[in-house]
Amino acid sequence: MTGEVTIGVLGGEWRGTVSDRGGIGWGDGETLDWWVAADDRWHDPKVESNVRQQRLGGAPVVETKLRVPQGDVVQRVFAVADSGGLTVVEFENASPMPVAIALDRRDLLASRPPSDVGPQGIDLPPGAAIHPLSHRATIRFAIAHDGRPAGALPVLPAVTQVVRGWTSQLERASRLVLPDAGLGESVLAARAAVLLDGLDDPDDDPVAFLLGVHEMVRLGADAREWIGEIAGATEAAARAASRTGFGWDHDRALLAAGAVFHTTGEERAVEDVAAMRERLGERTTRTLSDPGGVRTVAWAEDRLVRPVRDGVATVLPDGIPRAWLGVNFECHRVMAGPSHAVSFALRWHGERPALLWETAGPAGLRLEHRGSGGPWHTTEPAGEALLPLP
Repeated sequence: MTGEVTIGVLGGEWRGTVSDRGGIGWGDGETLDWWVAADDRWHDPKVESNVRQQRLGGAPVVETKLRVPQGDVVQRVFAVADSGGLTVVEFENASPMPVAIALDRRDLLASRPPSDVGPQGIDLPPGAAIHPLSHRATIRFAIAHDGRPAGALPVLPAVTQVVRGWTSQLERASRLVLPDAGLGESVLAARAAVLLDGLDDPDDDPVAFLLGVHEMVRLGADAREWIGEIAGATEAAARAASRTGFGWDHDRALLAAGAVFHTTGEERAVEDVAAMRERLGERTTRTLSDPGGVRTVAWAEDRLVRPVRDGVATVLPDGIPRAWLGVNFECHRVMAGPSHAVSFALRWHGERPALLWETAGPAGLRLEHRGSGGPWHTTEPAGEALLPLP
């Protein structure tokens, strides 16, 4: 994982970032850095070559591992709404030897006070706090979002509970259980970024703005506050497509706009967007790799279900990826048009895939699949079919 990850809680204004080395920043230049004293030497995550980092389950929960003799010291950072909002900084000594954690500030809530005497051998900032940590033990600190001074740390949820809570929230839009687990996590991470970082500027990137609004609406937001900006961004995306070529992301942005207009009851606008897509014709560009940002969501779902025109959608339009052959997978609530969504699962019977599907929305949606073994289609709202050999 590279770059910074935004952390915070929904409904709160506090935002922080976690660097790719586990450094934390927030507010007007506030930071928190850390070091580890093991039995061999001091270890600084900012310069060590053996630092690894990941998001847990795509949630804004960042785990940074620093290698020490015979194991790792693991830092986890996440925000919770408890006690007015806290950002938790947790250290686990996953090695069989005791270590000490040094922090460059003392104004944190803590599960226990720092030691008066700490290891020597590193130039720490004045006022740094040293916390001994025995083997297989965990210690927690927290940054109070309301700025309160150091004090005792209340009982807080476990990191697994926080990840489950975010996953439940983010999967309200769609849930993807794919052979490529990393792709599903990237979709959740992109949604979390939209919720915490906000929408892209519609003047700078109308496509990303429309895709972001669509995700916000799928997650429960009311689109009416953006309706004017949505209309302007839709026209801007269509103009860009006519000028530079009708890219896959232009198409997904127009589809997103139509779906958002549908949620607000603006059916005339839905028809206008459909007419724009019709005039632009076939897509002229595609991408084979994750484009990043909010486009990740559209790119992943476009590989699963692609709305062709109103009332028609193609399942697995580019075929079943080679790496997915023989592997069961499923997806739920993937957009199939302005007023339709599709859930489907693929189960294997020997070399042939069986498709189980269920649609949501007005009756009559036509699902298609154009595998190399021949075409398949249905207008049934639910069912099961054995597809041709891929």
